Amino acid sequence: MKLKKTYLISGAVLVVLLGVFIARSMFSESEFDSQSMATYTDSPYGYELRYPKQMKVDQSLPGIRTRFSDETTQIDVYYDDFNGTVSDAAAYIGYGNKFIENTKDHRVSKNETKTIGGRSVHLLKWERDKLKHVENDKPYYATAEIVKNDKEIYTIAIKSSQPITNDEKIVKLFRLIPPQGDKPALGTVTKKVPLKTNQETAEVYRKLFMTDGLKWGIFEPTAPKRMDILHALEQKLDYKFNTLILYKSLNTEFPMEELKNAQNDNRLVELTMQTMRFGEPNPSVMYDILSGKYDEYFTKYAQGLKEFGHPLLFRLNNEMNGDWVPYSAYHYSKDPDLYNEVWKYIYRTFQSQGVNNVLWVWNPNHLDKPGFKWNHSLLYYPGDEFVDVVGLTAYNTGNYYPGEKWSTFDELYAPLYADYTKWFEQPLMITEFSSSSVGGDKAKWVDQMFKDIKKYPKLKAAIWWSHTDFDKDNRPARKYKLDEAPELVERFRQHLQEYK
Repeated sequence: MKLKKTYLISGAVLVVLLGVFIARSMFSESEFDSQSMATYTDSPYGYELRYPKQMKVDQSLPGIRTRFSDETTQIDVYYDDFNGTVSDAAAYIGYGNKFIENTKDHRVSKNETKTIGGRSVHLLKWERDKLKHVENDKPYYATAEIVKNDKEIYTIAIKSSQPITNDEKIVKLFRLIPPQGDKPALGTVTKKVPLKTNQETAEVYRKLFMTDGLKWGIFEPTAPKRMDILHALEQKLDYKFNTLILYKSLNTEFPMEELKNAQNDNRLVELTMQTMRFGEPNPSVMYDILSGKYDEYFTKYAQGLKEFGHPLLFRLNNEMNGDWVPYSAYHYSKDPDLYNEVWKYIYRTFQSQGVNNVLWVWNPNHLDKPGFKWNHSLLYYPGDEFVDVVGLTAYNTGNYYPGEKWSTFDELYAPLYADYTKWFEQPLMITEFSSSSVGGDKAKWVDQMFKDIKKYPKLKAAIWWSHTDFDKDNRPARKYKLDEAPELVERFRQHLQEYK
């Protein structure tokens, strides 16, 4: 009699990152039928998966992913229902696998579509170099995108420390069943842990995040390198912003002078480090970091933080769930685990240099782009010990570009706030936001925003992004400036008096 285990899952896109189910890389039919195998049943999402019993089953992200793993293999199961995300299954497959165009890092050995079990299946297999800073790295991949219909796909993705030879056999033993039962809800996924900072930083954290009231910050592009333009704006507003955004990338050294300017002016800096080289497209950057190419750079950066010594918010690789940044998994094997490995590598580098004046801010975009389950924002969460503050970001972009629309503050933040207050125990802040003036009345938007934001008491800080996005021809596309018009400055001045 066969031994059969049945589980109920909660997952919403089926990508199975799976290596070699056990220490061997191939299984005979008899081995798949043996007492060593179990069956995982996901009734709400309509599938069964057979797997070796020694694998651990992780259901910590119901509705997003189910993971099976052992020492050599990792299986992530996702199910995608496009519902407007892309036009059809072919678009999902083509768009989601664009990373293989980077032939420098990805060596593809299979890329074909065939019929398996009466269904169209796209099979992709590739490998990359092993990475120095990833323990028990799994550089061999295979995915099978199983088309149920034009709007529904199950993806089986295999990730292994050994070459993969049984990907098609695994697909043959994957079975669809009639969906039944309610889809599970996703509850709290994080736990707030004690700070590991010096006393000065802990006190800044307490005042900013553990007290009542909302504190306002600003991105003014010349500050804190120079403060005169910001001071002139604040004089008009009769308000001083307590937090400034400073963007840096791998093109730049540690910004000691700018941080000291901010400190001398009694400002907290949200130092946003984006691991890219501005003006130099580099889809290899995450592999480069984990292979050790930037070891000296991050060590020196940590030494700069240690020397500066004063508190700051350190926002690393924000909006990682957007395909416009090279640190999105869209560019590297559809593998968000590598984002988390980079985060933990940089964190530990800072710790090794004695950095204790940093509050770590984790900050996805409000929309996953692409909106596929393997790119869900929560898959980029590096772990409770590595995150002190959770950031929200959503812009009223206006309608300059096709497909964009004018959105109210509530339309953007009500669903986001509902999710984040349920998911996270860490304090919440809006790390950057704004409204364009293209497509609606910006002054009225600001008036309504100041009313609506009071409905979200767990938001402890909000930073207005006062600048302009330009299109490819250097024309203003999204006009986000706070002082774009005298009427707008006056609206802000009136509302900000309440926060003095």
